[in-house]
Amino acid sequence: MARALISRALVNVSVWKVGDTVDIQILKIFDDYYVLRHRRIAKRSLEKSQIHHAALSNEEQVTWFSQQVLKRRTKRDYREDLETEFKETKINLNDPRWPQMWYLNRGDGLDMNVQDAWAQGVTGKGIVVTILDDGLEKDHPDITKNYDKDASYDVNNHDGDPQPRYDIIDSNRHGTRCAGEVAANANNSICSVGVAYDALVGGVRMLDGDVTDAVEAQSLSLNPEHIDIYSASWGPDDDGKTVDGPGPLASTAFKEGILKGRNGLGSIFVWASGNGGREHDNCNCDGYTNSMWTLSISSATENGLVPWYSEACSSTLATTYSSGSNGERQIVTTDLHHGCTSTHTGTSASAPLAAGICALALEANRQLSWRDMQHIVVRTARRANLHAKDWGRNGVGRNVSHSFGYGLMDAGAMVRLAKRWNPAPVQKLCEIRSNQADKLIPAKSHVELSLHVRCEHVRFLEHVQAKLTLSATRRGDIHIYLTSPSGTRSTLLAQRPVDGSRAGFQAWPFMTVHSWGENPDGVWKLEVHNEGRFYGRATLKEWYLHLYGTTDDPDHPSTTTVTPTTTTETTTTHKPKTTSAKPRSTKLKSSPWPKPTAQYYPLTTAKTEFDEESNELSDHKFDRKQDTECPKGQFFYQGLCVLQCPSGLYGSAVSSYRSTHELTTSACLPCHYSCVECHGPNDYQCLQCHEDSLLVDGYCEPMAMVDEVRSFAAWNDVVVGVFTTLCLVTIALTVYVVVALWPPPCWRADKTGEYVSVHQGPPLPPSLTDPALMQKPSPNNTSSTVVPYYDSEDEI
Repeated sequence: MARALISRALVNVSVWKVGDTVDIQILKIFDDYYVLRHRRIAKRSLEKSQIHHAALSNEEQVTWFSQQVLKRRTKRDYREDLETEFKETKINLNDPRWPQMWYLNRGDGLDMNVQDAWAQGVTGKGIVVTILDDGLEKDHPDITKNYDKDASYDVNNHDGDPQPRYDIIDSNRHGTRCAGEVAANANNSICSVGVAYDALVGGVRMLDGDVTDAVEAQSLSLNPEHIDIYSASWGPDDDGKTVDGPGPLASTAFKEGILKGRNGLGSIFVWASGNGGREHDNCNCDGYTNSMWTLSISSATENGLVPWYSEACSSTLATTYSSGSNGERQIVTTDLHHGCTSTHTGTSASAPLAAGICALALEANRQLSWRDMQHIVVRTARRANLHAKDWGRNGVGRNVSHSFGYGLMDAGAMVRLAKRWNPAPVQKLCEIRSNQADKLIPAKSHVELSLHVRCEHVRFLEHVQAKLTLSATRRGDIHIYLTSPSGTRSTLLAQRPVDGSRAGFQAWPFMTVHSWGENPDGVWKLEVHNEGRFYGRATLKEWYLHLYGTTDDPDHPSTTTVTPTTTTETTTTHKPKTTSAKPRSTKLKSSPWPKPTAQYYPLTTAKTEFDEESNELSDHKFDRKQDTECPKGQFFYQGLCVLQCPSGLYGSAVSSYRSTHELTTSACLPCHYSCVECHGPNDYQCLQCHEDSLLVDGYCEPMAMVDEVRSFAAWNDVVVGVFTTLCLVTIALTVYVVVALWPPPCWRADKTGEYVSVHQGPPLPPSLTDPALMQKPSPNNTSSTVVPYYDSEDEI
């Protein structure tokens, strides 16, 4: 556990000062959030620092802090062991690897139609893309012309140089490869060509070191007024048993990006869907690809097949090409040491291609919001030559698949639509909570629940989230389906055979984009299946729907509609920003963010509404039933003041912001997902654990791990005991042999206690046996104790 603490405070925190010496390094993440690194404390520790936690708690300037923990984040590459009019265009380039770039130049509707976009005069010029990865070889001859230092940073070493760390196996080549896919210079007789070869590209080095919530947040929030698109080809382990996502700071960074980025139009986050296909992983268990704020991209092979590494899920929006099985070609791009490669693989290669295509569309229309980009992708993606067993049509006739989303991205069609696109209407939220709770699901059975929905303000759907709290004896035995009133059936979760956890899901937001454009009114059906054996039970504790969409039809917006800026719970409009050659201002008019919680997508009781009378945005405004603070000793929960927070929540002071003043009250906030009961948002503040965990010093340790440690400790004790016993026995036997056999057999003690020689050989001559002769002195030696030595009997 790293010793870094995140603090929302002023820089001059007096509690850390000793005399004239400041014992802490302060690094800003964004706004008033800082990373505090104590110089005299070990970087990693298994225990928290009680003294410094208490000091920060008593510091008036600190409103929130959290000790950082290391996260496992893996790069998503692998090494080998409505239909739009398609216009074919052929372009010849002198880049030596151009003939091998089959995914851009093979034509016949089998590529991503990028040449058509180039023929329209769109090459990404003026658009800034940054690669969040392990570094960028900025002096690569095919990248250096388009390198943007203002879109680059080294989060691992805290400097402005993203140059990767070189080693013998080139383990940090990932970011350079992804950057070349986006913006490798064209027609320069070097290596390859990028999809948006005139775009500016930067790199953030953040994977070559300890990855924490703070590291991710700092990377996601880098220069959001300058950077247009963030491309990420990494995420939690794709091992088929991990359920993980952005922490409170990274979640806040996402929200900051879509609210403030690009002068309020919103940063565009492109994410690789994951490489856990071999382990039957599901990308809805990845909180990054499962987020409505990211554009999740999957992969297709050269022959249009589902790659062996690909994960299927209902949150995938679209697909680009990548590697496949043996015999299928891979992706060509730049490589370390000023080199070039034709073996870039995995969904890691797909996300940068999508980012480059988005850059082309953004050049065609710089006023596209983050939601506009997703609308354009949904409307232009093609089924093309993609082969999947689950292709179907949703309620408005669009082809959609869990493996490919809405299909292969079409750059030419996206550019055409972007040029004539009217801004999407205001996004609104309809939240429906089910009163069907604590439904037992025995082994080899399922439950089917219905929820009647009537949304007054949402008529055309975009993202749909089904938030479930569910316990299970074995999480991997659960599979979940959601059917819309139009009959579109989404697989929210498929079985994961490797996942043996008993942690279940705690308000996890399973997302589907398969109902895009449908009317939400009607009966939604949720099916939860339990394929467990014998006594493998599951319990659905609660579930509710978050239906995001618009009142007006995005394809036929009203004439009064203007470009919107929205958050997850925003109903507001803003006028479009005009572009200029001057640097973009970093000062934005927006309300402060509430303190982050440990929830991946913060479960907030505050809803943002648009005040039509005052024509102002009221950010984080409390529900109309609760506009004032709760009485002392009570907590705000679901529009009511309660004396005690429900299970899984803890009471804490929070702030909400009105258009004129700030409200402060005590509210029920979610515990860390590993806790059942807690006294704070962190994983070390648990009071009660799930059935499969034990409470150890405030942490909920998995019982399987505890049992394994105990078993190892017991076995270790046995081994040590046996070894010690053998050592003692060996020593005892040695002592016994020495004592019992001393003196040697050739010596014996007579009755006087003196030792005499005992002859065991042939008979001795009389001279040696006759006492009289033996007393005769030797002429050569006066000693009578000397015995001659004979070599044989013949000499005797």
